[in-house]
Amino acid sequence: MREKTIERKLTLMVKKQGGICPKFVSPGFDGMPDRIVLLPGGHMAFVEVKAPGKKPRALQTSRHTLLRRLGFRVYVLDNEEQIGGILDEIRTA
Repeated sequence: MREKTIERKLTLMVKKQGGICPKFVSPGFDGMPDRIVLLPGGHMAFVEVKAPGKKPRALQTSRHTLLRRLGFRVYVLDNEEQIGGILDEIRTA
């Protein structure tokens, strides 16, 4: 399965839950997660999407750590089976 396929499934499942999942682009600040998940009720998190078995690069891991220190939730998604659990966590946070 390709990263793009997992990313597409994520955005579809977020939409079904009444949310949006825009692509996150941060010019001049590389390594930020791929998507922001915004769910009803003000629930949000960042999601880094990877191909199955792939891990974030060092810069990405550094950005994830920074965001977590700031109090944001950051998930690394490399399997479509993880999507439901991730969305449940975001929704109940």
